[in-house]
Amino acid sequence: MSVDLGERLRNVRKRRGLTQPELAAASGVSLSTIKKVEQGERADVRLETLRKLAVGLRVRTSDLQVRRDAEHADTETEDLWAQVRRALVGQDVAPADEPATNEGTQAAYEELRPLIDAHRYREISALLPALLRDAETLTDSEGRAIRSRLLSMTGWMLTQNRQFDTAAMTLDRAIDIAPERGMAVAAVNALIWTHIRQGNLRKARTLAIRWADDIEPRFSRATASQLALWGRLWLYVANIGVRDNNPGETEDALSLARAAADRIGHEVLYDPNPNRLFGPVTVAQITGECHIIAGKPDKTLSIAKSLPTNVLSPMAAGRLRHRLDVANAHVQLGQHGEAVAVLQQVRSVAPEWLPQQRYARDVLRRTITQRRTLTDDMRELADAIKLEY
Repeated sequence: MSVDLGERLRNVRKRRGLTQPELAAASGVSLSTIKKVEQGERADVRLETLRKLAVGLRVRTSDLQVRRDAEHADTETEDLWAQVRRALVGQDVAPADEPATNEGTQAAYEELRPLIDAHRYREISALLPALLRDAETLTDSEGRAIRSRLLSMTGWMLTQNRQFDTAAMTLDRAIDIAPERGMAVAAVNALIWTHIRQGNLRKARTLAIRWADDIEPRFSRATASQLALWGRLWLYVANIGVRDNNPGETEDALSLARAAADRIGHEVLYDPNPNRLFGPVTVAQITGECHIIAGKPDKTLSIAKSLPTNVLSPMAAGRLRHRLDVANAHVQLGQHGEAVAVLQQVRSVAPEWLPQQRYARDVLRRTITQRRTLTDDMRELADAIKLEY
């Protein structure tokens, strides 16, 4: 039987014996929003709001979900990646003058990595179609590995640019053709993040736990890379758990990830495509993210202050997202100037990455709505990240 969000919320609220005002008080969601949802005036709400309602009702966030929570790419971004999407299905790519080789394709792939590290999406999207065409012609084991890594990176780029369905199909292909599990897990990591960004919590959890169980290492003889791949999966489980109002799962997953990080003892670049890091700093950052999702901004800022400033790959997406958590913490504490300053810092190092982050728009929107007037910096930033009026 199909139900809408309003009916589901009303049913759960009644089962819990709460009135609408009581749910508003328990969840922190306004009474007017609850009324509109239950009356069908709002067909859906953001995952953040759904989590607050779940906390008030003492249920899982996923128990209330009826739709995915995703902000898909705008027209400009869709157009930017159009040729990449066509290349993925073998369309509109001119044939090469000479047959592709493993060495030549790998070299071209390596040349892309500095652009990926810098989030230079316009240049990446222009170079990828021909490279994808060449990779499709590679058929031996080494060629399959190149294709898998390239598809994994392409899926990650599409996820970063909010084209989730194409990203998922691309990452599924990368997993299928990967010649060994370690390489497949890199694509699995990206696929899990694709699901999380859409609010597909059940799918993301199932995928993360299945692969974590499958590749569980023996600590006494595991390599740093093996520990990192496994620990990173548990960080995703922790992230999913806090979003799904499952604090016990979050704590357990963080404990497992922390054990792997402590065993390694430092940050490792376990997947250079693109800059995926794991270690004590990464675990601390995800712990901070869990705190901000749970509404504990002071703990997020405390963690941020304790982290070393000289870390590997400061432009890695995980590092940049941590800075958005810091900005969000400042907003929750009413420190709007500090929040804007953090967003400006992120923009200065990753100007093409920031506009693709709905999280950044949410943070700035909260700052703007709580101020009577805006500074020039705020207005400029709002235009740069495409904040709607």
